[in-house]
Amino acid sequence: MQKMTRLACALALAVSGISAAHADNGGVGVRVGATGSMERVEAYWTSPVLWSYQGSDSRPLFDLSLEAGVAYWHARGSRKPSSLWQVAATPMFRWWMTDSVFLEAGIGVSAFNRTRFADKNLSTAFQFSDQLGIGWQMSSSQQIGLRLSHYSNAGIKRPNPGLDMVQLNYRYSF
Repeated sequence: MQKMTRLACALALAVSGISAAHADNGGVGVRVGATGSMERVEAYWTSPVLWSYQGSDSRPLFDLSLEAGVAYWHARGSRKPSSLWQVAATPMFRWWMTDSVFLEAGIGVSAFNRTRFADKNLSTAFQFSDQLGIGWQMSSSQQIGLRLSHYSNAGIKRPNPGLDMVQLNYRYSF
């Protein structure tokens, strides 16, 4: 986990050097997560807001953007294979509960570079990704959040063990 944490910190520092103008113009970020047996780190890009619904006070109430990323998974212990790469794209809906607190959800697609990981047979390289999270807009250019992610092939092929991960998220908007 120390290697993953160092990589995440390095990505966050690199991302924070980009100048920011407005939170709705898209951004880049880093996401890290761990379970009892595996770790995941992701570098991702978020599109500018594609759709927005304004509330009665003219602030966004709902919005939609697209996330695309590349992630590296690592299994602890003697589980084989012990690493996995993933590319993913997910449309994310956000409900802005206040000016700075939001709930987010999305269902997207991802592809893994292999179908076996951490002593599991994932059956297919293609997987759906379900995302559910909560976040906080710290400033016009920075967000942090907590997200629960589930990856599975939705029963396209058996077995379908799926992979679940709780992740911390940092995004820098420009």
